[in-house]
Amino acid sequence: MGRVLSCPQCQKDGLLRSHPQSIRERLASLFFVVPFRCPSCSHRFLASRLGLDHPTHPIDRREHLRIPVRLFLSFSGGKVCGEGTVLDLSMGGCIIKSKAQVHTDDIFYLQLALGEGESPLEVAAMVRSVSARGIAFQFLRAAHGDKRLLAFVQAHTPAQPDKSSLNPGVAA
Repeated sequence: MGRVLSCPQCQKDGLLRSHPQSIRERLASLFFVVPFRCPSCSHRFLASRLGLDHPTHPIDRREHLRIPVRLFLSFSGGKVCGEGTVLDLSMGGCIIKSKAQVHTDDIFYLQLALGEGESPLEVAAMVRSVSARGIAFQFLRAAHGDKRLLAFVQAHTPAQPDKSSLNPGVAA
């Protein structure tokens, strides 16, 4: 069995390989050092892929882990105002169901109700697509650093098994 990586920031397993995005990452890949991303905390880092258990590290085509949710949302931009239900949420965006008429590349100001009694999370977002599944919003840069969003996503991310449960005969 190959070695299994854990995130250097949050120590969780279940990392995803990422495509190289910079010249540095492309050069490193010549020496079998590739980028990985943690779906729990979104930390991105380089690590050697030699000796890894490849099926446990699939190449990630998405930048952020999506979590299924049911949250109320209101949005406004230009002459359009609407509300809807958030179906899934990530650090990079969300998909909502709404009857409002929007178009790809429209920019909106979103207010997501994360919890009862809490002030709504306010983010700017762009419509990436409109389909039968819903409206896909991509958060603009300011949302990526939002600590409330990160805490919410981490709290609702399915738990990863810890290392001691993978090898019950080995003491932690």
